[in-house]
Amino acid sequence: MTENSTNSWRGVQAELLRRINEREWLPGSAVPNEADLAEEFGCARTTVNRAMRELAEAGLLDRRRRAGTRVAQHPTSRIVLDIPIIQLEVEQRGAEWRHALVETAITVPPVGVSGRLGLKPETTMRHVRSLHFADNQPFLLEDRWINIDAIAGAETADFAAMSSNEWLIQNAPYTSGDIAFSATNADSELAELLEAEAGSALFTVNRITWNKDVPITSVVLFYAPGYRMISRI
Repeated sequence: MTENSTNSWRGVQAELLRRINEREWLPGSAVPNEADLAEEFGCARTTVNRAMRELAEAGLLDRRRRAGTRVAQHPTSRIVLDIPIIQLEVEQRGAEWRHALVETAITVPPVGVSGRLGLKPETTMRHVRSLHFADNQPFLLEDRWINIDAIAGAETADFAAMSSNEWLIQNAPYTSGDIAFSATNADSELAELLEAEAGSALFTVNRITWNKDVPITSVVLFYAPGYRMISRI
């Protein structure tokens, strides 16, 4: 059985997507129920459910309890961003990566950080600042706060040996997050660390991740001048 056969959820998804794209199912029209589609494709109902759930999350189907499933009247395009391992991002640009731990401490974060995470102001977290390099040139400064109560081993992990970015991806699952992109004018410290002119604009990523309702980490990434973010749609 191939992954693209209509016995697999990907195969069912591909066929449902074809019917939507080719207007066999018009926007706003009702979609057959899961049981009927499972019988048609000769697969389990759970297989159909997975395929339809994926299309609903992509904004192509509108699923409502008791009202059934319809083709979305106004389909939306949704962008999903993965959290990259900085080392791989640098190496994919054809450069050699290394990182240096600037500082780390167990301390109380600024109120702005604890407030955004929904933590009590007196909660202690692990603060980690690391400088990442590409071919020995500063690539970005990682300024991170970690909820040590939520992640086993985070309090004592050796972030000089493995960056906190990579360690968290390997050890701290997340279910959702908030991300914001902006520009930051380099102050004297950022300018020195990133070898930039004071006041120059730095591409900045501000990100929070959650595991269900538990905050995992808050991080700000300051990229050295000249950085370009490249994405595909």
